Amino acid sequence: MSASTAPPKEEAPAPTSAPAPTPAPATATAPHPARAPSPAVTPGSTAAPNPAATPSPAAAPGPAAAPEPAPAPSPEKRRSADTRALTQVLFAELKHLQRGTPEHDRVRSALIEANLPLVRYAAARFRSRNEPMEDIVQVGTIGLINAIDRFDPDRGVQFPTFAMPTVVGEIKRYFRDNVRTVHVPRRLHELWVQVNGATEDLTTAFGRSPTTAEIAERLRITEEEVLACIEAGRSYHATSLEAAQEGDGMPGLLDRLGYEDPALDGVEHRDLVRHLLVQLPEREQRILLLRYYSNLTQSQISAELGVSQMHVSRLLARSFARLRSANRIEA
Repeated sequence: MSASTAPPKEEAPAPTSAPAPTPAPATATAPHPARAPSPAVTPGSTAAPNPAATPSPAAAPGPAAAPEPAPAPSPEKRRSADTRALTQVLFAELKHLQRGTPEHDRVRSALIEANLPLVRYAAARFRSRNEPMEDIVQVGTIGLINAIDRFDPDRGVQFPTFAMPTVVGEIKRYFRDNVRTVHVPRRLHELWVQVNGATEDLTTAFGRSPTTAEIAERLRITEEEVLACIEAGRSYHATSLEAAQEGDGMPGLLDRLGYEDPALDGVEHRDLVRHLLVQLPEREQRILLLRYYSNLTQSQISAELGVSQMHVSRLLARSFARLRSANRIEA
């Protein structure tokens, strides 16, 4: 081997990827007082926001929140407000008009039509009186007209406040004077209103019709007073004597209680005879009573009076002649 020939150099192996350096163990250090350590985030998870780093809604700049809109008034309230405003305008116009003129009558009619709902509202309180609602509304309308004629807008009182007592009073007067077929004392009528209200309350509470004792205990009155009030409540309508009884199917009161008196035809005749007898002498009156009321014969009458039978017969004939002459009906 010559000196000039150099031995072949060994090729260095190809560099391979160096292993990942082993991370140095973390040194435990105290967290910064201003920042809390963020939680570890694993793949596929979402990091939770840091409450310390997230600004509060109060501190966040932005436009101010809009105020909540006020609830819209109901249609009934809107109609009531419109009616009240229209009533004020019509009264202001009516004040400057002369009674009896066509303009005055027109505005007055418009006031009546505009406030008819007030009458219906007042009439609804008397729905339980078994009276047609049309009649109650008609009577209440009369009270409304009287209230319109007497109302003074300068006194500062709302018209519904002024008109309601007049309308209700007119309806109550109608029930008191025109509806009842039998007059009921005022105390009994007022007590009947309380009994009616207690009956409705107890029916709602018990789910059935209350007894007389329960109503009496509720109102602290006797059962006799409760029964009297119930009878007074039936005086609004008269029941026909020929109407059949409800529930039991029995015939009417006329068929059960009424009968033909056989002596009814003789009432007029007895009254006429009584009037004629007082015109006879006392002895002739006694003879007629013994003959026709005591049913004695002429012989028995003669023995009773101590006269002859012929004389009794003549006295009877003379008495009959006087009675016929004094009877204006036969004359």
